[in-house]
Amino acid sequence: MAIRVLLVDDHLVVLRGLRFFLNTQEDITIIGEAENGAEALKAVNDLQPDVVLMDLMMPVMDGVEATRKVKEENPEAKVVVLTSFSDQDHVIPALQAGAIGYQLKDVEPDLLVDTIRKAAEGEKYLHPKATDLLLSEMTVGKEAETPLYTLTKREKEVLEQITLGKSNKEISSDLYITEKTVKTHVSNILSKLDVHDRTQAAIYAMKNRLFEKA
Repeated sequence: MAIRVLLVDDHLVVLRGLRFFLNTQEDITIIGEAENGAEALKAVNDLQPDVVLMDLMMPVMDGVEATRKVKEENPEAKVVVLTSFSDQDHVIPALQAGAIGYQLKDVEPDLLVDTIRKAAEGEKYLHPKATDLLLSEMTVGKEAETPLYTLTKREKEVLEQITLGKSNKEISSDLYITEKTVKTHVSNILSKLDVHDRTQAAIYAMKNRLFEKA
């Protein structure tokens, strides 16, 4: 039986290229496309694909949030991230959200197919850069199992801005990211530190002297 794949990307050229290539594989069938995370969530619920090939940077709802919601509503769904980003701020959140695979858009076509096949069988397949970051994250976690060490580099930057009393709009301007992205980071920070609001997060950071200068 063919692997039923849902393609998710906000660039039509990418969607068409993926559809054209993957349709050449006898054991893969493209059952739908989505241009943002919200569309992807609806499509997963409606179509029940075996594998979701998910971009990360998209409007309306990004790939990390979409992956998290897909896994919450469809625990058996297999999400493979296909993105241009291989840094800690993208890899770790995507894997924490439940992605079973992580590949870069310059991946060899045959390797992408292998990743999809392994994902359909429930096997994790990561780009080497993603694997290195995951192992590094695990090592840090063992060395210092405190909530602060679960924050990504970007989340720490946002937290530092919060301790300075900056608003989301000001943080957005200072860090050159959208206000929506700031809100996502703030939400993640509150969750990871197990605090209820920005003030508690700032107090936590200051008590732990996270941003004191040497």
